Amino acid sequence: MIVADTNLLGYLLLGGPEASLADRVFRRDPEWAAPVLWRSELRSILAGFMRVRRLATSDAVGVHAEAERLLAGREYAVRASSVLELVVSSPCTAYDCEYVALAQQLSVPLVTWDKEVLHAFPRVAISPSAFVGGRA
Repeated sequence: MIVADTNLLGYLLLGGPEASLADRVFRRDPEWAAPVLWRSELRSILAGFMRVRRLATSDAVGVHAEAERLLAGREYAVRASSVLELVVSSPCTAYDCEYVALAQQLSVPLVTWDKEVLHAFPRVAISPSAFVGGRA
């Protein structure tokens, strides 16, 4: 199991320049977990795609449903104290720290492209390329 950030989820389901790498991460470990926050973050990504008319509303709803299936049973609430302790000890946002806190809670890696998170939490966070290269 891994904790997948929303960008990883978005590339897997929507395509884009990192879609191939996201697919390789999924093939290496298809059991993805995320904090409940992923739902709002993915809806924000979908809204952006819809606004530039690259995605119809019905297609966006379908992508969201596919994400729900992918994460079914592996969505977690994260304790506020865990997130806020990570915020104080890093330059990362509370949003990013939710993913870090969940990875720590589950004792699994957080797979992310976020350079700030990778730098601040090297024991938990790993880049997709390092993950598929076997460093997890």
